[in-house]
Amino acid sequence: MNESYKGKFAAVLPAGGIGKRMGGTIPKQLMELKGKPVYFYSLMTFLAMEEIAEVVLVVPADWKDYFEGQIYGSGKNNLDVSKLKIVTGGAERWQSVRNGVEALSSSAEYVLVHDVARPLISKEIIENVCKTLIEKGSCLVAKPAIDTIKVAADGKVQQTLDRKKIWMAQTPQAAAISLLKKLYQRIDSEPLNFTPTDEASILEFFGEQVYIVQGNTMNDKLTTPEDFEAFSVRLAAK
Repeated sequence: MNESYKGKFAAVLPAGGIGKRMGGTIPKQLMELKGKPVYFYSLMTFLAMEEIAEVVLVVPADWKDYFEGQIYGSGKNNLDVSKLKIVTGGAERWQSVRNGVEALSSSAEYVLVHDVARPLISKEIIENVCKTLIEKGSCLVAKPAIDTIKVAADGKVQQTLDRKKIWMAQTPQAAAISLLKKLYQRIDSEPLNFTPTDEASILEFFGEQVYIVQGNTMNDKLTTPEDFEAFSVRLAAK
C-alpha cells in the first residue's frame, strides 16, 4: 500500500435491486456463492484495505434487517465492521448511490462506488483506481470490447462500431466526494433528462473528464443463474 493513500478513500457499495434476470425469491446479492452471500466478497475486500477509511453498504429498505442480521448477528463472518455503515437505497440506482455518498462521515476525500454483483474485484484494481483518482481525477474500471459491436433497430443492423474505441463499463467508478455532492445538488435544480445507469454517465453529462482503469473478466457482473457456476470456478482459481 502507498502510505499516502491510507484513509483517503471511502467506498459505497450498492446492494439494491431484485435481480429479475436471476429469478428466485431473494435478491441475487443475498444468494450464496461458495457458501457466502454474493455481497460478502466485495464487502470483505473493501473492509480489509487500509486505503479505505469507510464503507457504506446501500441495501433495499425491505431487506435492511436481513442484511444487518447477517453482518452483525452471527459473529461468524470474520468481517471487521468498525468502519461499516448500512443505509437504505432510493428508487433508482443513482439515488441509492447518492444516499450512500451523503451518509459518508469520515474525512476521506474520494469515493469508490462498486456493485456487489461484481464479487471478485481485486485489490490491485482498487489500488489502480485510487492511484488514478490522485494522479488524474474521476475514473471508472472498464475492459476493452473483444466482440464486434453492432447498432440495431427493428431487428436490423444499422451500424458497426469500431471496437477499438469500445470499452465495457465495470465498477468501481470513482470521484472526489465533494464533486459528486456538488453534482447531486445541481441535479436537484437541473433535473436530468435521462436515468443514469452509473456514476460515469452523471460525470459525463456535466462535462467532467472520466479516465479509464483497465478491468478484467474476473470483475464481470453476476447476472444470470448460469453465472453462478462460472463464478464458482473463477473463485476457486482466485
